[in-house]
Amino acid sequence: MDHASRAALFDSTAEHYDEDTFHAQVADALVAPLPAEPELVLDVATGTGFAAYAALRLKPGRVLAVDLSPAMLAKAEAKADSLDPSGLITWQVGPAVPMPSPDGSADVVLCASSLHFLGAVAFADWLRVLKPGGRLAFSVVSGARFKPSGPFAEFVPGDLSFPLDEAGAAALAAAAGFVDVSARTFTVDGGDRVRSVFLVHATAP
Repeated sequence: MDHASRAALFDSTAEHYDEDTFHAQVADALVAPLPAEPELVLDVATGTGFAAYAALRLKPGRVLAVDLSPAMLAKAEAKADSLDPSGLITWQVGPAVPMPSPDGSADVVLCASSLHFLGAVAFADWLRVLKPGGRLAFSVVSGARFKPSGPFAEFVPGDLSFPLDEAGAAALAAAAGFVDVSARTFTVDGGDRVRSVFLVHATAP
């Protein structure tokens, strides 16, 4: 499916996206263990900006947040006056793979709640943009829980097999060439349903 069709689908979900607090909790948990004061943070497929805003806690030099959906980015940018008064985040509409950033330019790459739409090709691009020793933090859905349906099913790439456990989640990064890989299960009990993803942290060699 082409970029315009993909953008239109995500545009249609933008209005109510922030009502689901799970995405914000995932973003917070991804950012929490990262080193402070990175020069450049890249937020891949930022959506409404949860991970980009969470990254401000690291006191970065700047953040570049990219998403295919103009409506999602408009929602993200609308929060900037209160959440990013210093204007550290740059918002850019476009495909998140490849990221519009030079080779070896980033200290941190974040990808929250989006890998299942990007596919395994994202890993090579993340290695490209990260400095040696740069940190990667991403979440990935469980193959046991993730059963895409409806129009979203068309957007799930076939090149990524979804892990069934923490070891499988870590192996995604390790197989792509990252080192110092760790994975943990992140679960939120919302009362009406329990949701769980794997959080993976890794280092570019």
